[in-house]
Amino acid sequence: MTYTTRTFSLPELTGLSAKQIEVHLGLYGGYVKHVNLIREKIAELSQNQEANAYTIAELRRRFAFEFNGMRMHEYYFEQFEGGAVAHDAQSALVKAATEKYSSYDALVAHVREVAGSRGIGWVVVYFDTVGNTLHTVFVNDHEVGQLAGLPVILALDLWEHAFMVDYLPTEKAQYIDAFFQNFNWSVAEARCEQAQKTKK
Repeated sequence: MTYTTRTFSLPELTGLSAKQIEVHLGLYGGYVKHVNLIREKIAELSQNQEANAYTIAELRRRFAFEFNGMRMHEYYFEQFEGGAVAHDAQSALVKAATEKYSSYDALVAHVREVAGSRGIGWVVVYFDTVGNTLHTVFVNDHEVGQLAGLPVILALDLWEHAFMVDYLPTEKAQYIDAFFQNFNWSVAEARCEQAQKTKK
């Protein structure tokens, strides 16, 4: 199979320019391209497995970087489709947030706090189907540090490519504000509801 670059139905976003989104989507497309290139190259080199064993091994190590970069950006852009939608106070996500953080507002405050960590990476909110709880994690490199097997509920890209067209590195907090101003909570709520259906 070949992975295809997804298109996202994005409205005009508050605080995130069309140019910023264009640049960011271009980067996402690069991940998709390289996922396919690595798979093709491994298949080609496997014709002579013995001679190409080291090259194949390095490509396999690189695959996680490209694949997770592709998938995390899909999670990210999905969250803006349909425009900003307020949270549903009765949703499974709000109930889980209340159990873990005391309230929906406390969840958002916690995501902002984690996003304020020095460095580049992602803030990811997961739902643990075994522990029946949310976890909010700072992931430095998307190919390492992910919580194994946990469904992604919210993905906030904090690499500078996500905001440098519109904001300086010192203005990261303004980008985070823009992220939440445009966030479609129904997307995160649907992810949480789906995760809870697959509880172990």
